Amino acid sequence: MLELQNVSLRYGDRQVLDGCSLRLEAGERLALMGPSGCGKTTLLRVALSLQSPDSGTVSCAARRIAAVFQEPRLLPWRTAEENVNLVLSDREDTMPEALAWLRKLELEDARGLCPAELSGGMQQRVSIARALAVKPELLVLDEPFKAMDDALHERVLQTVAVSSKNAALLLVTHSEEEARALSCRVLRWQDGRFA
Repeated sequence: MLELQNVSLRYGDRQVLDGCSLRLEAGERLALMGPSGCGKTTLLRVALSLQSPDSGTVSCAARRIAAVFQEPRLLPWRTAEENVNLVLSDREDTMPEALAWLRKLELEDARGLCPAELSGGMQQRVSIARALAVKPELLVLDEPFKAMDDALHERVLQTVAVSSKNAALLLVTHSEEEARALSCRVLRWQDGRFA
């Protein structure tokens, strides 16, 4: 599904990734854990081909990939419902499906609001709804739950677990609870790589 082999990346004098390798099979769930600034997000960007490594290889067999980043990355001129509908067809006939995804993330009442009218946590849930609507083969999550209160956090985690049960999942988190809730095997940062 996804394989990174001996991936290295340097920003100026700083070695961010140093010979990192990981393999994610179809349906497998993997959590990357380590201190802030160690390279977790950079590794995700390389895995998603958003950034090229200095050396090493990346291969991905997934056709449908969805990602939720630390920032919501919504189109500011589109409503919550329209942002989700973009990945479905961007046509009127799939708006009910977009609304159904918002409903699952407890955002039905926010369907007609633009991102600037939503709290940070609400924006993040729209991003999660949009990613799940893709029905991805590979779902990449970069600390997407941190802007939520405890009760909501637990419900959203459960929704993601159920709605992505057939997807391979790559999660960056600082939370053992999130890794457990999403049934992830954990790789921890050690000596410039995940082990």
